[in-house]
Amino acid sequence: MATLQFTFIDSTSLIRPSLHSSRTFPRNRSLLIKASSSSSSSDDISRSRRRFLAETAAISLSLPHFPARAEDTLSEWERVYLPIDPGVVLLDIAFVPDDPNHGFLLGTRQTILETKDGGNTWAPRSIPSAEDEDFNYRFNSISFKGKEGWIVGKPAILLYTANAGESWERIPLSAELPGDMVYIKATGEKSAEMVTDEGAIYVTANRGYNWRAAVQETVSATLNRTVSSGISGASYYTGTFNTVNRSPDGRYVAVSSRGNFYLTWEPGQPFWQPHNRAVARRIQNMGWRADGGLWLLVRGGGLYLSKGTGLTEEFEEVPVQSRGFGILDVGYRSTDEAWAAGGSGILLRTTNGGQSWIRDKAADNIAANLYSVKFIDDKKGFVLGNDGVLLRYLG
Repeated sequence: MATLQFTFIDSTSLIRPSLHSSRTFPRNRSLLIKASSSSSSSDDISRSRRRFLAETAAISLSLPHFPARAEDTLSEWERVYLPIDPGVVLLDIAFVPDDPNHGFLLGTRQTILETKDGGNTWAPRSIPSAEDEDFNYRFNSISFKGKEGWIVGKPAILLYTANAGESWERIPLSAELPGDMVYIKATGEKSAEMVTDEGAIYVTANRGYNWRAAVQETVSATLNRTVSSGISGASYYTGTFNTVNRSPDGRYVAVSSRGNFYLTWEPGQPFWQPHNRAVARRIQNMGWRADGGLWLLVRGGGLYLSKGTGLTEEFEEVPVQSRGFGILDVGYRSTDEAWAAGGSGILLRTTNGGQSWIRDKAADNIAANLYSVKFIDDKKGFVLGNDGVLLRYLG
């Protein structure tokens, strides 16, 4: 196996969104029954009580009865219960293109789950090459192209499969890796693209034996050169991304760890391009719409859409019913339909490309933050959250 070599830069941890919110529940109402008058005899009261109970029982028997359920059926989503420990945060999901029923689910605490029925049921998957050392891996990203698949995690680990995940091979990595690997994309036969939270982008065309740098420097180095160009907050940059998202045509958008500016990169560019945020509040996450434009989420629940479909710094706010909870991710099912998810089980839906959003109460009774919305295709989608919460799209 080949060893991937990098230029050393001090690494820092990828910051995950942290929400502190509470849910308010209505108080239970008590039924108060008073005696009709102080002069009523005890026999009258006793007869009245017996009559009341008999009438109540008769009414109850005349009403239709429904089986009790622990949890109401979700409108367009259903919860899939997973065989994992409480506290696990789910981070990514992917399916084998040649077998759409076969998929993998990743998370913290060395969590890898496998399904062979399209995501209805999941079972823990053991990968010996990821259990050789005494590490509790956080598996951040997974991607398939044909039967070839890749997984990256923290501490630095890279796994590769050539047989749709039946077996996984560990690719050795240099200890001088600049940052933590947070994203990987299978791009072709024996080819992949890997990103670290310090802005390093590497590509391979020989199943990971050799890697080539796609950018000439990390984001910290870029900002040190361009801080005088007017990027607000660059002097406070800690050197890591908060989030990074890739478009289908290979463009990237990333949010700085403090949320005070964002960066973009297109294939062929030697450096990341920093941008001032166009909104007052700090950025939570950014990503690509189905039409090629950008969506932008700010802390506190705000949602913005870029003007047009190309890269631009002009955004317009869209009203959303976030109830004050942060929105953490957006996933497009089609050009018109998308779903947004966030803190305290918030779910929002648009059917006009994001111009207006309607709150869906599907997950109101689920006490979890929903971090990620993933649509595999227009019929298969999932929402990933903390405490092992997984929602499956019913459509």
